[in-house]
Amino acid sequence: MNNLLHVEYKQTGQSASLNSMGMREMQSRAYAERNSQYLLIKAPPACGKSRALMFLGLDKLEHQGLRKVIVSVPEKSIGGSFKNTALTEFGFFADWQVSPQNNLCVDGSDKSKVAAFQRFMAGDDLILVCTHATLRFAFDKVDIAEFNNCLVAIDEFHHVSADGDNRLGGLIDELMAKSTAHIVAMTGSYFRGDTIPILLPDDEAKFTKVTYTYYEQLNGYNYLKSLGIGYHFYQGRYIDALPDVLDTHKKTIIHIPNVNSGESTKDKHSEVDAILDVIGEVVLRDPETGILQVRTNDRRILRIANLVDDTSSERAKVQTYLRNITSSNDMDIIIALGMAKEGFDWPYCEHVLTIGYRSSLTEIVQIIGRATRDCVGKTHAQFTNLIAQPDAQDEDVRTSVNNMLKAITTSLLMEQILAPTIQFKPRSLWDGKELPANTLLVDDTTSTLVSQKVLDILNGDRNEIMAALLANQQLVQESISKTVPPETVTQVELPAIIQTLYPDLTEEEQEQIRQGMLQSMLITQQGGLVDGKDLPPDAIMDLSESSDESDSNVTGKQFLKMGDKFLCIDNLNIDLIDAINPFRGAYEILSKQVDAAMLKTIQEAVSASKSQVSEEEAVILWPRIKQFTQEFRREPLLNSSDPIEVRYAEALAFIRQKKQQRLAQQGQ
Repeated sequence: MNNLLHVEYKQTGQSASLNSMGMREMQSRAYAERNSQYLLIKAPPACGKSRALMFLGLDKLEHQGLRKVIVSVPEKSIGGSFKNTALTEFGFFADWQVSPQNNLCVDGSDKSKVAAFQRFMAGDDLILVCTHATLRFAFDKVDIAEFNNCLVAIDEFHHVSADGDNRLGGLIDELMAKSTAHIVAMTGSYFRGDTIPILLPDDEAKFTKVTYTYYEQLNGYNYLKSLGIGYHFYQGRYIDALPDVLDTHKKTIIHIPNVNSGESTKDKHSEVDAILDVIGEVVLRDPETGILQVRTNDRRILRIANLVDDTSSERAKVQTYLRNITSSNDMDIIIALGMAKEGFDWPYCEHVLTIGYRSSLTEIVQIIGRATRDCVGKTHAQFTNLIAQPDAQDEDVRTSVNNMLKAITTSLLMEQILAPTIQFKPRSLWDGKELPANTLLVDDTTSTLVSQKVLDILNGDRNEIMAALLANQQLVQESISKTVPPETVTQVELPAIIQTLYPDLTEEEQEQIRQGMLQSMLITQQGGLVDGKDLPPDAIMDLSESSDESDSNVTGKQFLKMGDKFLCIDNLNIDLIDAINPFRGAYEILSKQVDAAMLKTIQEAVSASKSQVSEEEAVILWPRIKQFTQEFRREPLLNSSDPIEVRYAEALAFIRQKKQQRLAQQGQ
């Protein structure tokens, strides 16, 4: 099976090594900002955010005069990440200790947990762990003044939103406005599945951000060397396609489809039984642990956990067993529905097989994170999405096509997240020396000086901007099928997103971010930057500023391979980037995995989904329409077989309609 994305890493060991206080690289980076009242940690799953919070919380108690630390997690099972931990063994000044009565991530009623929360706030204990729900309920019962000089830590912060109906978001707003509480927010995927921002721009600006990328984490592992993201398309029942994608020799988590999705049979228990039949023959269910033993066709005995079974007693036994796994031999396959995603820790997992498309980018990032934990003996991690292949005869073909295109856009986002990070620096502060690898200069010598806020956005928020761009399904469809010119994306949609996300920026700052985003996307698509000293001996170079292609002119420069030439990145023309479709590779990649009939079905489904031409796009297309008319001596036709000509015709009709409306208004 081919992967749409395959990334190799260097196994430097840097992200897993400990400093003198027992901190990994990300934890040390977060600890350096420990004096911030509001701290936002954006780091991928499995990089140690839980322990980073322990270091921060203990420092605030011991050295910053705070009274209490309250840790809030989305569900009870994640509370185990904050269990008692001996930190002094590795050089830290204190251990993390949570009294049993202050661990509220246990069974029990909401009423009893709120009462325990109130006792904690009134007593002398220092640390409490609870769920988001318990924090919300307790917040309504506790005077907000009691949170003064307390640290409130929110794990999986993407559950918060600026929506007025989001109670957790309202709670954060009140803490910031009406108390002296400190806040540490942690998330492995700082974008939601919807279009609602997590924080309002004014609130977000108050947070000190610590960003640790997926690339930094994976490149710095000791054992894991590569990650693959693949999509497998099937017709008929997904059960029949499982043998093609399920390798029972790999430690695997299988997520069956949501019962409301087209891939589901609507009977989740029967689906689990069918999966077990594919794997082999069930020998027994351990009465104490609930773990199944299944004999494969080659006579191996596999241990399988069924987390789809929602019988409370059985699920509790299985979860307890999973929490106490200490060896790779303890578990082989986990079958789940809504569980085993965020916060679930099974380091030995090599493969996450997800059936049916997941609409939330956050959920997909979290699922991939289950397999990207460093572990002895694990050199490759794999994410596979098994998706129904559209058939031209299906009534729901457009839904199937849309799901497939969504999967492709997810790959585009992950390509940005998993690739080497592009860092931006202002040209005005450059000393002329050789730049670090993958570093771009923001040209501020002839325009407004680049602000620190612009640099922070370019270096820390690009994934959020990319996610917002990819969330526009109509735009992605039309870009992949080439029915809109690239400038619609680069000059209309991207600036609109930047303005929406960062309304307080000046026009010059928004343009600096736009250009930086386009450069970053182009560099990622082309495979990254190449240092001048690493160019092939027979490289054809385009230095633009000079015809001298000597070694002295190449030293210290970085190049981007475009076609058969290496283009000096210092001279990368933004007009060139504007003319390149940032989604250009998606359709070509897709075409390698599907047949001609399916591609025709996709084209038809996309073409049938028409969108309105915006005024901004019409302004961009007008010069092209005039050029087309002069060249072909006719106007573009709506019934043309060329999708770009059709777009020109739609834009021309839009322009004439607007002109008629204005003339009518003038006549009144």
